[in-house]
Amino acid sequence: MLSIERIPDQIGYLVLTEDGAVLSSGGDLENDERIANVIVGLVMLTNKIDPKAFPTGESFEKISITYPDHCYIICLSNKKIYVVKKKLSLSEKNIELQQFIDI
Repeated sequence: MLSIERIPDQIGYLVLTEDGAVLSSGGDLENDERIANVIVGLVMLTNKIDPKAFPTGESFEKISITYPDHCYIICLSNKKIYVVKKKLSLSEKNIELQQFIDI
C-alpha cells in the first residue's frame, strides 16, 4: 500500500474522521482545521444532492477542486476522508485546458 506522504507531487494532506476531526496531516495542510471544515462541509453537501438524480446508495468516488497551480483531491474510504493537495504540472494544466476546449 502506498503511503499518503509518498504520492507524487503531493504538497499537503489531511486524513479526517467523518465529523471532521484531523487524524493526521502534513505539508501545506498540516493541522489546517479551516480546510478540514470546508472539506467536511463539501462532503456533507454531496449527501443533500437530489436523490432522484442518482440511484439509491450511490455516492461520489472522488471530488477534485482545481486551481491554476494546484488541486485538492478528496476521497472517502473506511469511514475516513482523505484529502491530498497536489501541485499541477504543466502537462496536467494543458490536459484540463484541452478538456474545456473540447466542450
